[in-house]
Amino acid sequence: MSLNVILTGFMGVGKTSVGTGLANDLGFRFVDTDSLIEADQKITITEIFSSFGEPYFRDVETRIIKSVLEGEGLVVSTGGGAVIRDANRRAFKERGITICLTARPEVIYDRIKHETHRPLLQVPDPLGKIRDLLASREPFYRQADLVIDTSDKSVTRVLEEIKEKVRHACC
Repeated sequence: MSLNVILTGFMGVGKTSVGTGLANDLGFRFVDTDSLIEADQKITITEIFSSFGEPYFRDVETRIIKSVLEGEGLVVSTGGGAVIRDANRRAFKERGITICLTARPEVIYDRIKHETHRPLLQVPDPLGKIRDLLASREPFYRQADLVIDTSDKSVTRVLEEIKEKVRHACC
């Protein structure tokens, strides 16, 4: 069986940028679960949250993750909150190596402050919300096989670190 690489971590830590580069470098296929959720539901994640709520979104997310991880040779970028579900974390462990990308709250805020498609950050104090969400998710993020802080690193440097660790895991 081919190894899958599952990227977890908060929004704005670089999962898409790193994931597309990693898939290219490894000859894997890049998959973004948030994009698959939007395609499956035929509406944006923001609309899912506002129309159906977070629990509904998390149910769809879990179904999509389980379906995607039936494949092999994938780099899978997951939504920032996917790790809060036990079923998702179990699927990650069973189907590949899990890499959590992290960044300091201020760095995350700076990277995403102009984006309007982040439903959990549509609040008066988004930096405070980032800190609160990071704190509540930290125990789950730390369960990854590898944790890399992207705060002060280029995508290239992060890719080098990951590839080194993945080579040791699979070869």
